[in-house]
Amino acid sequence: PNRKTALVYYDECTVRYSNSSFFSEWEQEPVLELLNTGNVSQPERFMQLLGNTMNEIATRAAKGDQLGKKYATQEVNFTAFQTLYTLAQCTPDLSVSDCQTCLTTAITYLPNCCLGKQGGRVVFASCNVRYELYPFYRFTAQQLPPPPPPKPVHSPPALESKGKNKNSSTTIIAIALPVVVSVVIFAGALICILTRKSKKYDAVEQENGNEITTMESLQFDFSTIEAATNKFSVDNKLGEGGFGPVYKGKLPNGQQIAVKRLAVSSSQGLEEYKNEVALLAKLQHRNLVRLLGFCLEGAEKLLVYEFVPNKSLNYFLFDLEKQGELTWTKRCMIIGGIARGILYLHEDSRLKIIHRDLKISNILLDKDMNPKISDFGMARILGVDQSKAKTSRVVGTYGYMPPEYAMHGHFSIKSDVYSFGVIILEIITGKKSSNFQQSDEDEDLLTHVWKHWNNGTPLELLDPSLGNSYSRIEVIRCIHIGLLCVQEDPSQRPTMENIVLMLNSYTVTLVAPQRPATFLIPTTDSNFTANELVSDQSGPSKSTPWSVNQVSISDMDPR
Repeated sequence: PNRKTALVYYDECTVRYSNSSFFSEWEQEPVLELLNTGNVSQPERFMQLLGNTMNEIATRAAKGDQLGKKYATQEVNFTAFQTLYTLAQCTPDLSVSDCQTCLTTAITYLPNCCLGKQGGRVVFASCNVRYELYPFYRFTAQQLPPPPPPKPVHSPPALESKGKNKNSSTTIIAIALPVVVSVVIFAGALICILTRKSKKYDAVEQENGNEITTMESLQFDFSTIEAATNKFSVDNKLGEGGFGPVYKGKLPNGQQIAVKRLAVSSSQGLEEYKNEVALLAKLQHRNLVRLLGFCLEGAEKLLVYEFVPNKSLNYFLFDLEKQGELTWTKRCMIIGGIARGILYLHEDSRLKIIHRDLKISNILLDKDMNPKISDFGMARILGVDQSKAKTSRVVGTYGYMPPEYAMHGHFSIKSDVYSFGVIILEIITGKKSSNFQQSDEDEDLLTHVWKHWNNGTPLELLDPSLGNSYSRIEVIRCIHIGLLCVQEDPSQRPTMENIVLMLNSYTVTLVAPQRPATFLIPTTDSNFTANELVSDQSGPSKSTPWSVNQVSISDMDPR
């Protein structure tokens, strides 16, 4: 009755004090229950998925990590467009059994407080659990445990007899001399190793403003990668992109990898290489490809990624034999995953990142057909309070570039939104935005989609390989969202946060789209990129992309 205690809860920390000890014992009171008022579809299936996931991470959290933190998170797909994010955490002083008991008890509260709700949280004094349909925690790479303390150096036994001074001196010299020599040799060797490493690692530079830092932990030896790829054999070659050839490999620990090898003829160079290493080393999200490391030795520039078995999205989408494997459900899942990955780049990571080269061939698919955004060589970081930037070196791929960027070098998060809109329309139609040819008329994919939208025939745009296995409402809504993304005025395009909300909730009303920005591209090469055409806006160029939307169109004439 005389006990005094207080607890303060925040999303990222808890503060607690008491006039009696509360360490190493789990306590329930006081209990705090919070919920997200939004409702989920299929509440029974949702609560079952939630319960299974929560019980799984409760066990992981109770066991703790290498640093002793009793914390675990997990993401699972609920629908094609919705991901369930879960968290369980105990105070680190609890035993495994007490933490497990505390979390299990907290989980039993969820059906009572949060049945069928989109989010909920139960907080006890010693633990808490939470779930949402949006990422509410940061995806951070797990830290390595601290190195073990050095072994104690035992001093030689003390000399007891005063009458043995001469022998004592001889003994001390006999012991000390080899030790001194050993220390000198060791120090010399250490200096040589460090000098050699510093020269090796200085080769890779990470941009931090104008400052350059090194990332030793990510660097591979060339011999390791060469052995992993069987000396870059043709049999291990997966394909080739703008950076150069890509090889499949296997590390000594059995982990499969994909290795990009910069080609001499590549349009990308050291700047793009450094940019990709520097950015991907800071990012971690299930819908971004994971960089495992790099190698920069002599003329060799290599990037080492996780191996993604299903190659890129264009491998399926634009292949007449493989198109059928992309069911409507899978296409919805891919659209939702790409959107979440871009949202992470724009809003949820520590940095505000503009990808600048989003396209179908840069979307990789894992074994479960989950999308992973790749190729960050062209990406740029914006300041926290910065909304847009300008460059005199326009890079990217025509068909995916918004007009303000292609013509004036202006880029912002709305540039990526435009590219995402093109990707949505390609996924729905199964047609490439570049080299699009549907009829004798000279029109691009966006004009073709806009024409059917205005004529009230959007379902005629659907990829024929889907047959009748699709949701009419979902198809029309996705086309609508795609058209909102490719509007000519960047300010009219939605943010990725709003796009994810539109995809997840049918209660969100969509505004009518304006006519999309369209281009007539003076080339027949579908792989022609902007950096090959426009290098400096201050000087003349051979060809200039132009928009057919030279005037604002508010009224549509009848056909």
